[in-house]
Amino acid sequence: MKRMIKLFMFAAIVAAFAVPALAQSKDCTDENKTAWYDTFLKNYKGDPPQQKIAYDAAKQYLACSSDSGDQYAAYLKRFVDAYDKLHAAQDINNQFDAAYKNKNYADQIRLGKQILAGDPDNATVNIIMGVAGLGDANVLNESSQYAKKAIALIEAGKPATPYQKDQALAYLNWNIGKASLSSAPADSITSLIKAAKPETEVKKNPQLYIDLWTAYENGPRAKLTEDYKAKQGPNGTETPESKLVLENLNQVFDRQIDALARAAALTTNATDKKAVMDNLTGLYKFRNKSEAGLNELVASVLSKPIPDVPTPITSLPATSTPTGSPTNVGSPGMPGMNGGTGGSGGAKTAGSSNTSTTGQTKTTSASATGAQTGSAKPAVSPTPKPRPRRSNHRVGI
Repeated sequence: MKRMIKLFMFAAIVAAFAVPALAQSKDCTDENKTAWYDTFLKNYKGDPPQQKIAYDAAKQYLACSSDSGDQYAAYLKRFVDAYDKLHAAQDINNQFDAAYKNKNYADQIRLGKQILAGDPDNATVNIIMGVAGLGDANVLNESSQYAKKAIALIEAGKPATPYQKDQALAYLNWNIGKASLSSAPADSITSLIKAAKPETEVKKNPQLYIDLWTAYENGPRAKLTEDYKAKQGPNGTETPESKLVLENLNQVFDRQIDALARAAALTTNATDKKAVMDNLTGLYKFRNKSEAGLNELVASVLSKPIPDVPTPITSLPATSTPTGSPTNVGSPGMPGMNGGTGGSGGAKTAGSSNTSTTGQTKTTSASATGAQTGSAKPAVSPTPKPRPRRSNHRVGI
């Protein structure tokens, strides 16, 4: 009797655990699969289509299909895979939009890469990524590569969303120029001048001209200063070759003065303006031996077109710069803006409230001497490096 009871209990336990299997088997009937497929078709091709209902029906069908030769299952799987891919892409796009609105520049780069993997010529994404470096120095170099692609797409006729065309090109060229301040300063000058020419908010940002001053400092001024020293005769005496280098160097000084004058004219913060004017005054006096005309220059400089890169002078003018007894004069360096020692160069879009963290590369310059005639002459000994600045200008994209 006890044995029979035990057998009965064992059979009951087995039956209890078998219920789910029986239920599953009942769900996966041909009748149910036909119903799921019909639900899929009605909603997939409905008016309007109900893609989510079709997707759920297709997933139920596929969960019950183990036949590799089931042509319906193969069709449904293609739909499910496409649906999953589409919604994954939409999720990334939504995250990218949020990163753009919240000015999260690192996420703009990270998520933008995922979007471009499937849509490499997406102009809007390339543009946003190509401007991100103005807001975050940590992504500046990487951002500049997308800026170059964005410019190519715009010039090929792609829309410049989310900017107007000239505004987008100005920001993108600024990003490229800023990224190459140290690595390729000559190229940087060209890009920064391109950024300053169109009538956009970019040309009204004083940081752009501080960057241009830096590019001239890192590139032609540093090289010509070294060339000048190498071309001098014994004991620093002038030679025709050194005089020719000096003529070219003076052109660079004039471009730097113009850049600082524009920065001074556009700077409204009192502390920043004083820092720019102090350095402009030093360089202007160094070049002209007087402050005469400086205030007039600052007052009128924005009404004049920004000068292009100087054309090299290949022969001395009829009356070359006479030599004198030069006095060593240190090359003016840009001190920290707002008293800061960090660097930040960012454009600011109207309504922007984020603080840019774009870094400013340190620059070096050789000291210079001034001839009695008023022409600047580099000295052999170097001057201290200009300190990088912190700007309160911000980028909004």
